[in-house]
Amino acid sequence: MNIRTNVKRLSLLQVLEPSGGGSGRHFIDLCRAMQHRGHSVTAVYSPVRAEPAFVAEMESIGVDNVIPLDMRRAPGPWDLTAWWQLRKIAGTYGPFDLIHGHSSKAGALTRLRLPGPHVPVLYTPHAFRTMDPTLGARGRLIYGGIERFLGTWLTDRLVCVSQDEYNHAVSLGIPEARLRVVVNGVNAPPLSQRAAVRKRYDIPQGALLFGFVGRMTRQKAPERLVEAFARIAADMPQAYLLMIGIGELAEGMKARIKAAGLEDRARLDGSVPGVTAIDAFDAVVMPSRYEAMSYVMLEAAAAGKPLLLADVGGARTVLEHGRNGYIVPNSDDPEALAAAMARLADPMLLATLTAEARRRKDSYTLASMADATEKIYLDLLGYLATAPMELSGNTRLRNVVEGQKKSAAAL
Repeated sequence: MNIRTNVKRLSLLQVLEPSGGGSGRHFIDLCRAMQHRGHSVTAVYSPVRAEPAFVAEMESIGVDNVIPLDMRRAPGPWDLTAWWQLRKIAGTYGPFDLIHGHSSKAGALTRLRLPGPHVPVLYTPHAFRTMDPTLGARGRLIYGGIERFLGTWLTDRLVCVSQDEYNHAVSLGIPEARLRVVVNGVNAPPLSQRAAVRKRYDIPQGALLFGFVGRMTRQKAPERLVEAFARIAADMPQAYLLMIGIGELAEGMKARIKAAGLEDRARLDGSVPGVTAIDAFDAVVMPSRYEAMSYVMLEAAAAGKPLLLADVGGARTVLEHGRNGYIVPNSDDPEALAAAMARLADPMLLATLTAEARRRKDSYTLASMADATEKIYLDLLGYLATAPMELSGNTRLRNVVEGQKKSAAAL
């Protein structure tokens, strides 16, 4: 329970377009944390590509208002309608102290405004579009220019979820004074599902199981893992692969598995929560083309699992190469990933990596993420927050002392 004295209760408008995946996880966790800390939260999400589990959880977490609003990923004339509807929501459910947009579309819609007085706006990209290494020069110029303009002129704070994303924002020309870093936080995944998950997918309890959790999309590059596993399968008969996720590439991945003759050792399913399956894995593989700070990385790290990660944003935050796993080049050539997977055939090496991974597993918590985000909110509005004090009975006192309001010019 959170007990507060002299706390400024904020009225927050949180807006998200993707409504699923890592950004959806972050959105739910942040909305719940802010509501539990005594703030008023109005959450707006898009049902256009919302995952059913996201909607169900969003509607159950107890924030003041949960409002569906159609927002499409692709730009088009419909954006004007969505922008106008957001203005109406702000007028109906406000006034708000802060508006926080998550992901590129919601970030743009919340930051575009008419001249005159405005409510401070924050933006969390959850991976800039320009972090995709396959984006062409024209796309990089367009998307980079948009992010630079919005980040420089229409954003009060831009919250990066890793140092890699921060560095990328600086490379786009966004002023460092606007930027902050708050690494995502997670609860430790359940650690009692190993036998049950393996039994569900007919995977031997003693098998070496490589696991993937993520959307079946081009960004997550599941085909890289299937190709790498196909390279090592013949020489590692004890190895199996379990891929948990849904998306437009799912059927294609099943076809690749069948074409490689690996149907008896590679499984793909989207009917169980990925966080539940992690306990069954011996190593978690994430071959993404780009990330900012993947929740899968964090959940796998919190579960004490060795990691095999493409060299993308956030990878070096959770992984020290050769200590708790291996970083491989961000490449469509599966050779390096296959070689890293083959190393884990050595049981002594796997045990060493696992021991080190378990030693590091308590590094990223939801409480730390919520603390850091709340501090950004309070700092932006001109309030000073003291450090939390732990009281007996596991009751937490956060003595937030209201400071002097900063001048409008300082904002």
